[in-house]
Amino acid sequence: MTNLKSNSTKPNVPQEEKEKRTARFSERPVRWYSFRLFPIWLRLLIVFILLFLAICFGVMIGYGVIGEGNPLDALKWGTWQHILDIINGKE
Repeated sequence: MTNLKSNSTKPNVPQEEKEKRTARFSERPVRWYSFRLFPIWLRLLIVFILLFLAICFGVMIGYGVIGEGNPLDALKWGTWQHILDIINGKE
């Protein structure tokens, strides 16, 4: 069998050089700073607000442009009550 270590492509670094490197890195304390620009609760709030706005605009486009009605009528409770009455079979 062949010795795999002799065929290695790693450079031969003297032991004293390795010790200097480890000493240099061990002298400095490693500090890991982790902070968020926006807190998680604010991110969630922004996502829910954007989701609500997307739903409102989608309903307005669907009712106003595709359904040929007034887009602001899609946000009125009377319109939704009429839709629910049709679904439930009251009309």
